[in-house]
Amino acid sequence: MPPNLPAYLLLALVAASAGAGARRPPLPAANSTASGDPVYLWPLPKSVSSGSQTLTVDPDLALDPQGPGGGSAAVAEAFERYRKLVFAPWAHHARKEDGGYDLAKLTVVVASANETLQLGVDESYTIYVGATGGANSIVGGATIEANTIYGAIHGLETFSQLCIFNYDTKNVEVRHAPWHIQDEPRFSFRGLLLDTSRHYLPVDVIKQVIDSMSFAKLVPSYPNLWKGSYSKWERYTVEDAHDIVKGNGYPKLWPSPTCTEPLDVSSNFTFEVISGILSDMRKIFPFGLFHLGGDEVYTGWPISLVTKTGCWNVTPHVRQWLDERNMTTKDAYKYFVLKAQELAIKLNWIPVNWEETFNSFKENLNPLTVVHNWLGPGVCPKVVAKGFRCIMSNQGVWYLDHLDVPWEDFYTSEPLAGISNKDQQKLVLGGEIAFMARVIYDSFFRLVF
Repeated sequence: MPPNLPAYLLLALVAASAGAGARRPPLPAANSTASGDPVYLWPLPKSVSSGSQTLTVDPDLALDPQGPGGGSAAVAEAFERYRKLVFAPWAHHARKEDGGYDLAKLTVVVASANETLQLGVDESYTIYVGATGGANSIVGGATIEANTIYGAIHGLETFSQLCIFNYDTKNVEVRHAPWHIQDEPRFSFRGLLLDTSRHYLPVDVIKQVIDSMSFAKLVPSYPNLWKGSYSKWERYTVEDAHDIVKGNGYPKLWPSPTCTEPLDVSSNFTFEVISGILSDMRKIFPFGLFHLGGDEVYTGWPISLVTKTGCWNVTPHVRQWLDERNMTTKDAYKYFVLKAQELAIKLNWIPVNWEETFNSFKENLNPLTVVHNWLGPGVCPKVVAKGFRCIMSNQGVWYLDHLDVPWEDFYTSEPLAGISNKDQQKLVLGGEIAFMARVIYDSFFRLVF
C-alpha cells in the first residue's frame, strides 16, 4: 500500500524545512487520543473524541449514500478516489474469505443536493466510527454527515486519514475507535497560488497540485470541473497557455515593443481586452472573487529598460496622455486599478487586489475590495480597520519557496494576529499559500508524487 499521503505531505514539509536549526519554535499542544497518542489528522479537526479499539476495514468497503445529496456523482467519485488511496491494488485479492471485518460500509448522508460552489458554502461535517454495540456505534460501518457535498468530501478526506495500513496483518485499520469528529473550516477562504506566469509548470503537475489540495481540505478535489466550461469548444489548452506566455497575442497591449509592462494605460484597447477576459471568465466560473492583481507595478522613471521599469514615462504617446490629464505615473496606476475594478464589478465579480493598491490609495478603492496581503505582517489589521476584507499570504510564513521557514511556522501562523475587535476579525476571509518557485517543484514534488 502506498504511504498515507496526508502524512507524506507533512513529511515533505518537514524535509523542505530541514536545516532551519535552532530557530524552530516548540510545537503547540496537540489533541490526544484516549490512550494518549497524538491525533494524526491534518489539519486538526475542530472537535475530536476517540477510544481504545482497533477496527479492521473491508477492502471492498461499500458506499451507502443517503439524503438528497448523498447520491451525487461528486460524492461517488470522491469515495472511489479515496478508496484507491487507502487500499493497495492487491488488497481485494488478499481479502479474508470469511469476511469478519468491523467496517464493511461507509454511510454518507448529505442534506442538500445543491452543488453550487461559492464563498461561504457550508463545508462542515461530522464523522462517527464505531464497532457494533460500542459507544457512538454505527452497525456495519461508519457514517459521515454533512449539509453539502463539499462537507462530505472533506469528511471523506478525514476518514481516509483514519485508515492506517498494518504491515504485519496486511489489513487496513482504524485505530483508537470509536471516533466522533466534528469539523468545519475556521476560514471560508483557503487557497494555493501558482505563479505560472513567471514559473511555468506542466499541466500534469498543476493537476497534481489541485488533487493534493484536497488533502489539506483547501478545496474539494473536483476532477470533472473542466467539463463544466462554457462549452466544450471553449476551453483553455496548453497551446493557449504557450501563446499567452510568449506574449505575442496582442502586442498593442504593450506601451511599446521594448516596454512590455505595465500594460498601456492610455489605450482603450487595453481595457477592452480586460473586459473581454472578465466576461469570458464570468461565463465559465461561478465563484464570487476575481483577483485583479495590482502588485509590483513600476511607475517611476526607468532604472533599466531591461527590467521594463518606468515604461509609461519613456513611451511618448503614454507620456503625452499623462501630460494632457496632468497625471503622474502613480495617478495612472490608481486609474488603471480602479478602472479594472469597475469593469469587474459590472460583471458581478468581487475584486481582489494585492496590498500595494491599499498602501497607495486605500481611500479610493471600491468598498467591495478584498485586499490580499503578501509583503509582510501587520497588513490585515490596517485593512480591516478601514472596513475592507482581507486575505493573508504573509510571505514570511506562507510562501513555499522560503525553504528556511519550518513547517511549524506555516501551521501556527495566525491570520487574526493584531486584530482583537470581533467585527473586524470577521473581515479576514482566510489565507492563501503561495507556490512561487521552481525549486519547490524540484524538491517538493519529487518527495510527494
